[in-house]
Amino acid sequence: MSKPEGLAAYIAVTAAYWAFMLTDGALRMLVLLHFNTLGFSPVQLAYLFVLYEVAGVVTNLSAGWIAARFGLTSTLYAGLALQVLALLALSMLDPGWTVAASVVFVMLVQGLSGVAKDLAKMSSKSAVKLLAPTEGAGLFRWVALLTGSKNAVKGLGFLLGAAALGVIGFVPSVLGMAAILAAILVVLLFRMPSGLPTGRKGTKFKEVFSKNRNVNWLSLARVFLFGARDVWFVVGIPIYFYAVLSDGTPEGNRAAFFMVGTFMALWIILYGAVQASAPKLLRARDRSEAQIVAGARFWVGLLFFVPLVLAGLVWLAPTPALWLTVCIILGLLVFGALFALNSSLHSYLILAFTSSERVTMDVGFYYMANAAGRLLGTILSGLSYQFGGLPLCLGIAALMIALSWLSIGKLRVQDTSARLASNQ
Repeated sequence: MSKPEGLAAYIAVTAAYWAFMLTDGALRMLVLLHFNTLGFSPVQLAYLFVLYEVAGVVTNLSAGWIAARFGLTSTLYAGLALQVLALLALSMLDPGWTVAASVVFVMLVQGLSGVAKDLAKMSSKSAVKLLAPTEGAGLFRWVALLTGSKNAVKGLGFLLGAAALGVIGFVPSVLGMAAILAAILVVLLFRMPSGLPTGRKGTKFKEVFSKNRNVNWLSLARVFLFGARDVWFVVGIPIYFYAVLSDGTPEGNRAAFFMVGTFMALWIILYGAVQASAPKLLRARDRSEAQIVAGARFWVGLLFFVPLVLAGLVWLAPTPALWLTVCIILGLLVFGALFALNSSLHSYLILAFTSSERVTMDVGFYYMANAAGRLLGTILSGLSYQFGGLPLCLGIAALMIALSWLSIGKLRVQDTSARLASNQ
């Protein structure tokens, strides 16, 4: 594999991933806001995304083996194709169906979308380890750039999805996204540069399960970190803000859609921007692996206090006042910045802990844990908001961050003189 081919393949995979995440973010807002206006309860809204996350757990566990066996291009193409099918299926949703039938149908389609997303994600993240150029930049920088840019694109998708729902409606929006992704898939099928591994026929599925204690403890920390985000992000905050901002009229609903979508987009974009800048913000240049791990412990410990303070404020406030809304927005933006630093450190460490031979399987296992955390957070988001409102969502988030801190504390590395980060 020559470097130009490798870099071209890396760029092609990244561009495809950006397009995919744009539609993924838009689809989440379309589904959430559309079914909220139809009168679905917080628990029912959470159910819509449960199979999406369950599919992520299963897919990530097997996707690493699939990529190792059949090659990274196969998983990328499969991810794009399945997302097109999921979008087309959603366009067939019948408004005359019962609530139960609609929930089951959307759950199944979202499950297909979850498979698609994690196939595409695993392909892109593994490509960093295998294809990213190393001259003048370290692994941390390239991981941060891919992950940060992806989240900024997904944030734009949140805004576009909410806006599209208000302007052109649900069905035209999903059909438009399906057409865009189908066009990208066709281009990739005919124009994908060489450079991605083609797979090893002798790879066994049991190799997916890591024997590396650091990979396992880092994966557990990831479960709790992403559970702590999604416990308020999936249902709690969007529905809370919608209830505060909408006056119940069609015009008020459209305005609320736009404002909720704008906040969600800004949160994800900030998250992505901080991730992309993480090597510089953390002064990662010339730091050893042990120092990076120590930083991970520090930043997750600091993150713990944000949802704890917000939960107290919302619980003590008698009604949703303007000052409280401002405090929630600012607090969650701080949460997003600290969460991004933690996520970026995790994404670097999983690639630092694995080897080139095991990269797809260890990354798949790690993102299986990521999906398990989102699944846990999604279920708890609907339940906690239904029974305890936003304060309970935020309180559970603080508890899960504490568990992530305990897991990070189990990582063991030697403090060597090897320098692991980028030249800025």
